[in-house]
Amino acid sequence: MQYLLLIYGNEAELQRVYATEGEAMMKEFETFTQSIVASGHLRGGERLQRSDTATTVRLKDGKAVMTDGPFAETREQLGGYYVIEAKDLDEATGIAKRIPSVRVGGAIEIRPIAPTPRPG
Repeated sequence: MQYLLLIYGNEAELQRVYATEGEAMMKEFETFTQSIVASGHLRGGERLQRSDTATTVRLKDGKAVMTDGPFAETREQLGGYYVIEAKDLDEATGIAKRIPSVRVGGAIEIRPIAPTPRPG
């Protein structure tokens, strides 16, 4: 089964962490990513730009309304994601706990990916 691991953190707090240990943190992410590539779990993933670069689209009276920034004001922002293959939620959780930003106060949301029927 595939799972989406959504990586959340407080951007302001993470900036402080990266200011002092940014290079080490990036190395930890590289090592973690290489480990899930080697184990065959990785299916995809990317780091996202800061939330202030986001654009949100809503429909109002049938017309698209775009606003700068994320959908909602939150204490934590989505910073990246991994798509993994895991036999079950326990295995997905074991992988998520190893994502480096967890140790500095980040959170990982684990979401099973619903299979999409493909035509024909």
